[in-house]
Amino acid sequence: MSDAAPFDRVIRGDIVLSDRVLRDGYVAIRGETIAAIGEGAIPPAKDVVDFSGKYVMPGLVDGHMHTSSSRGWPGIKGASMSAAAGGVTTCVDMPYDVPRPVTDASILAEKIEVVNSLSHVDMALYGTIRKEGGVDAIAGLAEAGVCSFKLSTYEYDPVRFPRIDHPTMVAAFREIAKTNLMVGIHNEDQEIVVRMTAEAKAAGHTSPIWHCRTRPPLCETMADLEIFEIGLETGAHVHIAHSSLARGFDIAEVFRRMGGKASGEACIQYLCMTEEDIIRLEGFGKCNPPFRTADEVTRMWDAFAAGKIAYVSTDHAPWPKDRKTYTGDIFTVGAGLTGMQSFAPLMFTLLTERSLPVTLMAKYCAERPAKFHGLFPKKGAIRIGADADFVVMETGDFTFDAREIQDDEDARWSPYDGRRMSARVASTWLRGACIWDGKTVLAKPGAGQFVPRQHNGTYLGDE
Repeated sequence: MSDAAPFDRVIRGDIVLSDRVLRDGYVAIRGETIAAIGEGAIPPAKDVVDFSGKYVMPGLVDGHMHTSSSRGWPGIKGASMSAAAGGVTTCVDMPYDVPRPVTDASILAEKIEVVNSLSHVDMALYGTIRKEGGVDAIAGLAEAGVCSFKLSTYEYDPVRFPRIDHPTMVAAFREIAKTNLMVGIHNEDQEIVVRMTAEAKAAGHTSPIWHCRTRPPLCETMADLEIFEIGLETGAHVHIAHSSLARGFDIAEVFRRMGGKASGEACIQYLCMTEEDIIRLEGFGKCNPPFRTADEVTRMWDAFAAGKIAYVSTDHAPWPKDRKTYTGDIFTVGAGLTGMQSFAPLMFTLLTERSLPVTLMAKYCAERPAKFHGLFPKKGAIRIGADADFVVMETGDFTFDAREIQDDEDARWSPYDGRRMSARVASTWLRGACIWDGKTVLAKPGAGQFVPRQHNGTYLGDE
């Protein structure tokens, strides 16, 4: 610790690192970065903020959200407000935007400009390719600072969210391998889903549970095998963007043993939601892949405990309420859940319910996503030299209320509305400044900035 001029600010509380908690500890800040960490008596500072009795954790890094899939780039403003209120200080945003996906460096530059003017939290960005003829733009996207790439084995829209055929995917993986960046894949088999959906509709099966029935586990594992085989062939780091199945992580592990670069993330809904929930929530519980059985949720936690999961994300997709309202045909409802504002309270609660340490939240919701996306050590941990990004968690008995979501009225819905939580976000800090005080987003649009990838190294775990 330096004995020079006093620190700009000291924050006191139970400091959560990825491997331990410093009880009655402190973090000292100079400018926008962490300058000292310790326990006991605090050092001289111009300002002291006392969160004694509360957990001071690294700001969460949500490695998967779609801020612009329904409202276009203006959606960045509201989504980033809900991120601030949910303890998420860095968003890693998907490229499937309305009306144009991020398929080349010029579009990326336009989106960066919007992020820098509208976002309330820092934001890293994915890049993608066009359905045809887009492979040659990969190098330019990497050079311009995308943190990762995203492709899909299933088509939602031929322009915004296309299915990439196998020959094009092989060519794309070869180019992405040269950048040493990760490529995340939406992993559902097109043929199985299309056929089963058509058969269900023909038979009049359009109630909510049929969303699960027409996207069975096999359609997910088939896609996993395809993408990992291509990754093994090309040398690309291939990442399952959302595995609802523990078997997905087992498959990734098999390919790692064969010398492949293979990983996968678990969205938080797959750690707590079941098929029963889509019956209850109807359209507001529809996401892809769908919720699975209660037994599968248990297996997911076994995979988490075994260290097989890369990190936990939200897949936040703030569709307007009218696109989520079920009127008799579940197949016409938009797929995606809101999740950023509930992220920190829910993850804390799920760990508490299983008597698991809070350090796992720091590890799997901050440090590891930052590492997988090349944002570490600037983001993802309470460590000297890192950005002073924090989420302060107050424990207690709380209820999540969707009406309090910090976004446009149409996005104030949540599959977790009314759920009991064992903590709430008392405060969020971005680069040394308080951006959420527990009631109000204090940051202004543009307080958040684009964060380019910090290095071109591939991270696959703790090795």
